[in-house]
Amino acid sequence: MSCSQLGGACDLMFTGETFDELAAQSQMHGREMLKAQDAMHLSAMKKMSDLINSGEIENWMSERRAEFEEL
Repeated sequence: MSCSQLGGACDLMFTGETFDELAAQSQMHGREMLKAQDAMHLSAMKKMSDLINSGEIENWMSERRAEFEEL
């Protein structure tokens, strides 16, 4: 799955046997983009933060996990 499929802002691909592996790679990439102050990723992080604050993150994660399972 790509960074953008996982809520990010680019087409960097993550691979793994489990969704949790992809999520960990995505989080590491996010930390790198935060450190680099990449504007597109910072905007995507704000959207993810909004999902967390609204309580909608569980539904969003379930949808991404299902998408991973389909692949």
